[in-house]
Amino acid sequence: MAPFLAAASAEHLKLAHEAGADALLRRGGWIKAFRSARGEDMANREAEELKPYGIAPKFLDRAALIALEPNLSEKAIGGAHYADPLSTPDPEALAQSYAALFVNRGGRFETGDALSLEPAGAGWMVTTESGRLAASDVVIALGPWSNELARRFGLRLPFFVKRGYHMHYEAKGNAGLTRPVLDLERGYLVTPMTRGLRLTTGAEFARRDDPPSSAQLDRVEPFARELFPIGARKEPKPWLGRRPCLPDMRPVIGPFPGKPGLWLDFGHHHLGLTLGPVSGRLLAQLMTGEAPLVDPAPFRAERFGR
Repeated sequence: MAPFLAAASAEHLKLAHEAGADALLRRGGWIKAFRSARGEDMANREAEELKPYGIAPKFLDRAALIALEPNLSEKAIGGAHYADPLSTPDPEALAQSYAALFVNRGGRFETGDALSLEPAGAGWMVTTESGRLAASDVVIALGPWSNELARRFGLRLPFFVKRGYHMHYEAKGNAGLTRPVLDLERGYLVTPMTRGLRLTTGAEFARRDDPPSSAQLDRVEPFARELFPIGARKEPKPWLGRRPCLPDMRPVIGPFPGKPGLWLDFGHHHLGLTLGPVSGRLLAQLMTGEAPLVDPAPFRAERFGR
């Protein structure tokens, strides 16, 4: 995954610039804040594990941490600053800007039932609200619903879903953050968004369509109030997201085994937004016969057998 992830920011920056959405990509990285010597040791061990991949955070004492994020409480005694990653205050607006760019370049959107996909001559056909559409090439890219369609055509993958929640909060007074900050020892993150300060939970192992549970958010919110200047909740209930996963935490990108013209692009676990543009580029290169930007072999469906 390292070379794939390394190419992600450049693809986003290119697309955002072409879409007129540069302001929706925020520089400044993110911080893993720690509360104790134990947390500092955790951050150091993680940094050591990342060294072989050329990732080196800057360690911050309390003074340096507050210089970057002055509204963190005294419970945060330091942190590890990963300065290179980008973040966005509005992922919906960013995705919509990419969609508008697609349309401006001649693409179009149709609404229909993806599960109606079926072979048609030398290609494929799907039913939409405007009628039947045929194409020589089709990509299954349905996120947590992808496996449902892939299984219909005989592909058995060890596919599962992890779920996560977030809630937006008012900022107390004029306090806020300028970048995402992880509470390393409590397992949640707070990030400044257009809608307010967003608290995100850890991963929930549940079936895709199980009823939502507020347990994780209820558990970490008191910890967040200790560390961050969060006020009242801004929504009546948490947002729930479903993350499509495979056990090696790599997506499936490439041809559907034994089905010419059918392609796969799903299973990006927690990195769907991060890897969307670079996944699209890799898949386009495979579909058109161009030289791929990274070795595609680790992402082939055949790695799990047939």
